[in-house]
Amino acid sequence: MLKWAVIFLVLTLITGSVGFSVAIVTLAIIAKVLFAIFLIGFVVSLIMHLMGIGTSKP
Repeated sequence: MLKWAVIFLVLTLITGSVGFSVAIVTLAIIAKVLFAIFLIGFVVSLIMHLMGIGTSKP
């Protein structure tokens, strides 16, 4: 997920240097959404790990 966010960020920077304003906005929104989904998933995973949910304990 983070990989896709970085890819869309790079595409945003490339289209920004070329001057396609509509593509810049679209790609930036996609990158922000993907990064937000990644961040939420990471935080939920971290909380579940700290609480011991989903780990097998002998």
